[in-house]
Amino acid sequence: MSRVLIVAEHNGNELNPSTAKCVTCAKSFKPDSIDIVVLASDGQKIADQASTLSGVNTVIKVDQATNSAPLAAVLAPQISELASKYTHVLGPSTTFGKDLMPRVAALLGVGQLSDIMSVDNAYQFKRPIYAGNVIITVVASQERIVVATVRTASYTAAESTNQATIETHSLTVDLPKHTQFIELRSSIGSERPDLQTAARVVSGGRALGSKENFKIVYELADAFGAAVGASRAAVDSGYVGNDLQVGQTGKIIAPDLYVALGISGAIQHLTGMKDAGTIVAINKDNEAPIFEIADLGLAADLFSVVPELVEQLKE
Repeated sequence: MSRVLIVAEHNGNELNPSTAKCVTCAKSFKPDSIDIVVLASDGQKIADQASTLSGVNTVIKVDQATNSAPLAAVLAPQISELASKYTHVLGPSTTFGKDLMPRVAALLGVGQLSDIMSVDNAYQFKRPIYAGNVIITVVASQERIVVATVRTASYTAAESTNQATIETHSLTVDLPKHTQFIELRSSIGSERPDLQTAARVVSGGRALGSKENFKIVYELADAFGAAVGASRAAVDSGYVGNDLQVGQTGKIIAPDLYVALGISGAIQHLTGMKDAGTIVAINKDNEAPIFEIADLGLAADLFSVVPELVEQLKE
């Protein structure tokens, strides 16, 4: 018998699509039940959205003021308190999940399994290592709770065809006070789509040459409503903040369309975006590795080509 608890990722108002992808992962090993826990200050709207996901039995809503910001130090003790009734606790392999789930595992006294990309059965999973060049099989003990993150780039979102029960829970847990939420800053502005969930992404690399030149990436992204990303080389050069980094040590994404501007295609970067539906690369070096995986490639000066493309898109 296996029972799965999925930790909902949300922004306080809307459920992040990563949660629906975790549901798809959980459904693949046919558990007896799948529940979702929504930790928020007022999670009714989010719980309503979670309850529609196909395969979900119950949505557990935990409302309290301390959950207004997604602080891992505050959320983890609450999740570990609920976990005793479950065999599996899953979270997305996003910035949110990578911050939270190791704390949950530590509180439960177990090791964490990272980046589930496919499932053999409820206790046997596959995950990538060595920048995705090797896939290993991991067998988890059936005597302990399995705490894991799901590689969201490997799964599609569960459909909204359900109507699960919503239960309100009140937890009496001592919460740490050494971590407090101060403010949220974004280097891309709130008007652009979220990088990890966007259907379209435009990324820039070191070839942009400067922070000022990186605006060409923003212009193309804004022309067709895409999110903005960057290679590690661009981040390390100070063109953008590390919250935009795509790759092995950044965000792993799988948009419908990925446009790479001035990105050579190091294996670490390819790990973060190779599951995209369509990959378009623009680079003046016609031997750049990015062209080996690109569906459409253009060997040209991006500073000449991209402005023309932006104008055509605007027209």
